[in-house]
Amino acid sequence: MQTTAKTKKMCGMKTIDIILNLLIFGITAALLIRFARKDGGWTTEKLKVAFRFFTCQSNVLCAATALLTAAALLAGNDPIPRWVWMLKYIGTAGVTLTMLTVFLYLWPMLGKDGYKKLLGGADFFLHLLTPMLAILSFCVAERQGMTFLQSLWGLLPLALYGPLYIYRVIYAPEGKGWDDFYGFNKQGKWPLALAAMFAAMFCICMLFLAAQNL
Repeated sequence: MQTTAKTKKMCGMKTIDIILNLLIFGITAALLIRFARKDGGWTTEKLKVAFRFFTCQSNVLCAATALLTAAALLAGNDPIPRWVWMLKYIGTAGVTLTMLTVFLYLWPMLGKDGYKKLLGGADFFLHLLTPMLAILSFCVAERQGMTFLQSLWGLLPLALYGPLYIYRVIYAPEGKGWDDFYGFNKQGKWPLALAAMFAAMFCICMLFLAAQNL
């Protein structure tokens, strides 16, 4: 009887995990399609602008890994293969940084009405809902245990985006640069800002390490 109850519980958790991962992918895919539409036609203009932001890049990465996770579960892999699990971790760490940056950095910088800009429209999903779904699925339904070295793979999204952002904001040729939309180069203090972001990302990795090893 106990074995049957445990089996039913595991099957129920697996089903919920599949649903959560498909939701992450479906929401993100729908938003990308929306970004690619303008005046009833298709355009890459909005997509190119959207992909400048870590928010968009991290959510697309997370959505791709969520689809892989759902496919693995539907194929009967439970637990999911370790390489799929690691990719899901990297994607989840990325959107977690997105969410925390919004609430702990951008919102205070924009003031009390910042939530209207940061959580309005598509940003509600990219800044809050899909990150929360990813964290929930990874930390509750996909626990496999994690070593300290494995946890450091969570730094990868920032390690790839950080240098790109600095190059585009500071060093890119005229006409190819970006505005400092994250404000990381205020008063030329980008090294301090980048160090702070890596410190925050490291803390996120440690939280996932703890959650996986509970």
